[in-house]
Amino acid sequence: MPSFDTRVPAVLVRLDRNPFHHGTLGAVRSLGRAGIEVHAVIEATRSPVGRSRYLRGAHLRPGPGTDLSDVQRLLLGISDQLATPAVLIAMDDLSAITVGRLQQRLAGRYLLPEQPSGLPERVADKAELVAICGALGIPHPRTVIPGGAAEAAAAARSLGLPVVAKWSRPWLLPEGAGLRSTLVVRSPQEASELYGRSAEAGSRLLLQEFLPPGRDLDWFFHGYSGSGGECLVGAAGRKERSWPVGAGLTAVGRWLPNPAVERTARQLVSALGYRGILDLDFRLDSATGAYHLLDFNPRPGAQFRLFTDRSGTDVVRALHLDLTGRTVPAPDAAHGRTFVVENYALLSFLSTLSSFRCRGGGAGRDIGAVPADGVRARSGEAAWFALDDPLPAYAMAVAWIPHAAHRAWRRLRHALPAPRTSEPGRSRASPVRQRWGGLDRAAMVPPYRADSVDPSIPSTP
Repeated sequence: MPSFDTRVPAVLVRLDRNPFHHGTLGAVRSLGRAGIEVHAVIEATRSPVGRSRYLRGAHLRPGPGTDLSDVQRLLLGISDQLATPAVLIAMDDLSAITVGRLQQRLAGRYLLPEQPSGLPERVADKAELVAICGALGIPHPRTVIPGGAAEAAAAARSLGLPVVAKWSRPWLLPEGAGLRSTLVVRSPQEASELYGRSAEAGSRLLLQEFLPPGRDLDWFFHGYSGSGGECLVGAAGRKERSWPVGAGLTAVGRWLPNPAVERTARQLVSALGYRGILDLDFRLDSATGAYHLLDFNPRPGAQFRLFTDRSGTDVVRALHLDLTGRTVPAPDAAHGRTFVVENYALLSFLSTLSSFRCRGGGAGRDIGAVPADGVRARSGEAAWFALDDPLPAYAMAVAWIPHAAHRAWRRLRHALPAPRTSEPGRSRASPVRQRWGGLDRAAMVPPYRADSVDPSIPSTP
């Protein structure tokens, strides 16, 4: 294991409401096992992450209606409790953007990568990413940003149904609005109706060509770029299972060499001058053989622990080593290593099994034996269960089972036709809200105002 400066604590920040974010738990364990004092801003002290033996302090995230000054005040308050400046790590897009805006105000209190101003927000913006890919010649799905409802319907037809609909700045989606950051649109009417909710969403609607999912088509790249602009660590992995199936987060991932993905990722990081941890999502277009960049996340991916090399280094540890002046060891790849998110892997498997039985077919795929690429599993890690830290897995199971049952019931209820009513003054919900009302995205802190930082709050001790 590398030599860490254990005198320097780490503070993890997650501003979205997601009690089942296994990436935060992975970061707490990774740093805590290295002997580093870890604090985390989370949604509730009783969340599964808060039960980890490696978490020294849990701090409640600001609630709805907060702004930049509230986050600034919280982070400076945590800093007041620490004896030395800490390494600050944003665990979601909203946090990365917020920390980027507060970078100058946090100087002297926290250690942060020297990120170009505004870059986290730029790469997280789906519309900006389209422009970046176009300028750098990086494959990206054909995209239209409609200027009206009729144009949205026409774009859906021209791109070829179904199409993928995305909100440019998903971190601005309001709580409880029933809007998802990404979804598949199957008719021009749906595209038109969705455009009608642009003001509510708070950002532009994008319609993209649908690249069909399939076996071995979804890949990701996780890396850390140091002060010199070089990816000190970086590797590609493949989604073996996802939830929801074919379009969701990684339920089972596998570390595999992919020179095309790795080359594109490093080219992008170098061209942008990006500094810090990044998570990129790719999908292979089976018709052309090109890997299309789908998302650029300016923070650790939830499955970052997949890329733990033989020396024990991952992107979170690399960041701490680099910012504290320690040497980041040369990567020692562990190709074949797997990562399993137990709750989502179970759902993915059951969904696949159900579809398979309905179709009638042969044996399913065994993710443990993949002779086609010549790389067999060397080791693996579970997102929740760990022998040295069992309580988070128990807390997750206790909370997640009723949560999953409630979500399933909501999906079923909203999938059923709405009852007819003849009562005056009442009408059925719009088709868009009926379809997506049961798929509410996790609530995010409302958008911050650029002028909301209180200048009276000191930025140094």
